[in-house]
Amino acid sequence: MYVSVRDNNVDQALKALKKKMQREGIWREMKRRRSYEKPSEVRVRKKAEAVSRARKLERKRLQVEGF
Repeated sequence: MYVSVRDNNVDQALKALKKKMQREGIWREMKRRRSYEKPSEVRVRKKAEAVSRARKLERKRLQVEGF
């Protein structure tokens, strides 16, 4: 990941980096990997994520079709 620093403004570059990392989901991934996750918890989490994605796609599809 690359962020350019303009006019020696490191704070602004750091803010941009954090925003990019959050958009990419890196913060969530780092938080999740801090501790061990049991295989059963992995299955539950992945299933919940899949359900969430499916619901989101369905909402978008209904919005586009106008129902």
